Amino acid sequence: MPTSVLVVDDSALMRRALKGMLTDAGDFDVHTARNGVDALEQLDRVRPDVVTLDINMPEMDGLTCLAKIMEERPTPVVMVSSLTEHNALVTLEALELGAIDYVPKPGGTVSLNIDEVSGELVRKVRGAAKAKVKKAGGLSARIRAQSEKAAAAPPRRKPGAVGTVDLVLIGSSTGGPALLSEVLPQLPATLGAPVVLAQHIPASFTGPLARRLDDECRLRVHEVDRIMTVRPGNIYIGRGGADVVVARRSDGLIVKSVPAAEEYRWHPSVDRMVASASRYLDPARLVCVLLTGMGDDGAKEMAAVKAAGGRTIAEAEETAVVWGMPGELARRGGATEVLPAYEIADRLADWVR
Repeated sequence: MPTSVLVVDDSALMRRALKGMLTDAGDFDVHTARNGVDALEQLDRVRPDVVTLDINMPEMDGLTCLAKIMEERPTPVVMVSSLTEHNALVTLEALELGAIDYVPKPGGTVSLNIDEVSGELVRKVRGAAKAKVKKAGGLSARIRAQSEKAAAAPPRRKPGAVGTVDLVLIGSSTGGPALLSEVLPQLPATLGAPVVLAQHIPASFTGPLARRLDDECRLRVHEVDRIMTVRPGNIYIGRGGADVVVARRSDGLIVKSVPAAEEYRWHPSVDRMVASASRYLDPARLVCVLLTGMGDDGAKEMAAVKAAGGRTIAEAEETAVVWGMPGELARRGGATEVLPAYEIADRLADWVR
């Protein structure tokens, strides 16, 4: 049975282009709406499996429409937006409101070369059809409750010895930005090792994401836009559209952005990040976390870290928007623990002292 998709865009040209790309893929039943008001009127009639939603529209913008969709008839939504810094900020807000993913318009609001992202659009709409819809802030209450419970109760296990972890590596993709805004602010300022993060994301999104998280977190958050010496108390987010790697200099560990390597499918590559850290550090002194996302990026190298004595966490299926990447780590036997998102920060605080 074909996947029903509602394409929402105020540009007739864009509606035709997006509908054509999905129709040509052969497994979609595509409907269109000219703005947010029109989309909401069609929801109950069309009952789409997925909505693609433009941001800048008259009468009702994409963000307002998204909020109403999540309130009235929660449905997987893929945002389609141009790669301006303003739209990056709005798209990040949309992801926190419950959108599953986003597809960048390569040529602005009315993108004459939108066909460049045809493959990405089809892949992400297919993935969204299988994803779990999460309302904004859905994990916040559970994370707070879990943290309060952990603070009040005796430790569930004997924590690792102080100073036994050199680096925390986190990988995420689909559903990641919203999840990171829930989990990372729960990490204590006293976390004993720096954190390096690879989130599959366009380059124009990384800076706004880092600034947003820096405002929310107890740890300092940086976009890796130059060579940086890594220090505890800091989170380093790999620049989008490139890869982030760990290396060593005479003055200590560094992290840097390097051109995306063709042998890796997604960028920043989680596998490449973990492999680079394993070359310069004893894998037994690494902690790796694999969060929501399509595909298998990170599973191979994190499983190797566990096999070499390191510790790994795979996000549990119950909270993952898409249980692709963490599910593959679990299937490989590469997860020390499989945890729901609301337990991950507390476990990291236990392990990384």
